[in-house]
Amino acid sequence: MRTHTDSVGVVIPQTVRFDSSISLASGVCLPGFELVYETYGALNDDASNAVLVCHALSGNHHAAGFHAPTDGVAGWWDNMIGPGKPIDTNQFFVVSSNNLGGCHGSTGPSSINSSTGQPYGSSFPLVTVEDWVRTQTMLADHLGIKCFAAVIGGSLGGMQALAWSYLFPHRIRHALVIAAASKLTAQNIGFNDVARQAILSDPDFHGGDYYQFGVVPSRGLKLARMLGHITYLSDDVMGARFGRLLQNGGINFGFGIEFEVESYLRYQGEKFSSSFDANTYLLMTRALDYFDPARLHDDDLSLALSEVRAKTLVVSFTSDWRFSPARSKEIVKALLDNGAQVSYAEIKADYGHDAFLLEGTYYHALIRNYMQRLMCQD
Repeated sequence: MRTHTDSVGVVIPQTVRFDSSISLASGVCLPGFELVYETYGALNDDASNAVLVCHALSGNHHAAGFHAPTDGVAGWWDNMIGPGKPIDTNQFFVVSSNNLGGCHGSTGPSSINSSTGQPYGSSFPLVTVEDWVRTQTMLADHLGIKCFAAVIGGSLGGMQALAWSYLFPHRIRHALVIAAASKLTAQNIGFNDVARQAILSDPDFHGGDYYQFGVVPSRGLKLARMLGHITYLSDDVMGARFGRLLQNGGINFGFGIEFEVESYLRYQGEKFSSSFDANTYLLMTRALDYFDPARLHDDDLSLALSEVRAKTLVVSFTSDWRFSPARSKEIVKALLDNGAQVSYAEIKADYGHDAFLLEGTYYHALIRNYMQRLMCQD
């Protein structure tokens, strides 16, 4: 558990309302929306030290610090963001928002639709990574930020950082794309679909309008999280942590919890299902599936990234089999094909995809060094 003394301390989430409508990639026009966000550090006079942190599938705006003096749970990237940390809040003004469609304050399926007085539920439109980036530019305008010094993210957050670099090349100086890919493999899309089917087939789902029935499809969401969690860890880590250890030291010849790994996964599923919205999970995984910048460019990623002007750091982890180093190298090649300035690091780590969230000596040293040189290079 982290302490308040080695973090940004107590932070207060802020909400901004955009009354202008936004046209989404799906063709749906959303008539106004809210974004919840947090900031850490101070914006300098010319707003040149702003850094945007983009969250992954199950993340939110609370990336660092604590929400109360007695809060014992820090933000999801507190080991990376703070005074003296790799993303140093003594130097940078860090912005972290909850994506549109989220379930932690930004407008999403569980929000009240002002035209009906009821939660959006199944009527909330599908969103894409590009949609999120466009809403983030609106937040940047609200904060007086014309150009981010860097946009940073891991996994789905890394996809957003990449999208920033080709959608708004003059509003980003550096992109840090960590444990990400330019598109999901068929296997990854398959994992996401199985997770969604677990939710969609839950009797309490009610076609996505479960709010009005006073229930939540917790069983489906629990199963979806259990499946996802397996894919985020490496086989070596799961083996080292759990092996074939039995919960009670012996076999009971039944279908209850027998092995330690079963107990762990069910705990993770229960915890997640009590804090995350099922409709948001469906939206987030679909956004992952749809992300493919090359699709509109004859499947040519180099052509899709031809407008990128940002200097880019791409980071992968050796044990990440869901977003493997090969996927990161595809991004690097496409950038190099265009003569872009790109650095690549493949970090040896045993933890799997979740390594991007954890402390690692070389990993943190890499990010720290890059960020320290960032302002000087510009």
